[in-house]
Amino acid sequence: MKITKDMLIGDVLDMDSGAAEFFFEIGMHCLGCPASRGESIEQACEVHGTDCDELVDKLNKYFENK
Repeated sequence: MKITKDMLIGDVLDMDSGAAEFFFEIGMHCLGCPASRGESIEQACEVHGTDCDELVDKLNKYFENK
């Protein structure tokens, strides 16, 4: 499955909780919060001032190696 910026964070974490490390890297430490799980990757990147395409690339590389 390919990760896209419009995917919900909760859906990505449900696929593999190990993906949390990439969200922690951008300063998103509130992954247990129901609101954060309902955000898209793009929304989280906007809030945390990080490059969405870079995060999506990292996530896709991670899942390719699974």
